Amino acid sequence: MPPPDGQPRDALVAERIERETRTPRAAGIAGLVFAALMIASLLLLYKHPAPGSSAQEITAFYLRKDVRNLALVGLYLAPFSGIAFLWFIAVLRSRVGDREDRFLATVFLGSGLLFVAMLFAAAAAAGASLAAVRFQDAPPPSPDAFVFARGLAYTFLYIYAVRAAAVFMLVVSTIALRTGTLPRWLVFTGYALALVMLFSVSYFKGFVLVFPAWVATASIIILLSERSEAHRAAA
Repeated sequence: MPPPDGQPRDALVAERIERETRTPRAAGIAGLVFAALMIASLLLLYKHPAPGSSAQEITAFYLRKDVRNLALVGLYLAPFSGIAFLWFIAVLRSRVGDREDRFLATVFLGSGLLFVAMLFAAAAAAGASLAAVRFQDAPPPSPDAFVFARGLAYTFLYIYAVRAAAVFMLVVSTIALRTGTLPRWLVFTGYALALVMLFSVSYFKGFVLVFPAWVATASIIILLSERSEAHRAAA
């Protein structure tokens, strides 16, 4: 029996395959964009005077246009990394679809939104004085103001954003384990990393890069699995 809309059967099959693979492709691309932008943003914003710097060293840093402008680039990259992560959340939810558990979906969405909010707050705290000096002709901050801004940024990033990211990893790993959307080795790796992030008190700079690295790995796996899913759907 021909299709009711008059379309050839092969065309309908091709359309269904394209629709089913569009979501994982978007998730993979959004995850990779988020990971790249977040890592670049953090590395550029880390270009600050070392702890214990004198007032002269802090002033010299803020008056060096090349170093200051690089840090400002990191400040402007932060919101785009958050936008890419919101897209990543949306396409992951679309991929799970009707199999989504409402309880897990609530924690999944809430932790993702909290992570983005804390990431934005950390970037704003780290870059506010840079933007004031660059765009408002403000004087360089005093050592006390500089230390306060650094501490506020680290608090938002390492205490709040990292915990929200850990909860997000736990929920995504649980959903992936139930639905089979990610390989089991990545699921259990996500559990282990999330528990370390949840209970760690470290301010080690590389620690915060664990989350974007995990998202990038998941995104690559989603992209690599896209072709095999398309072949299975065609068969």
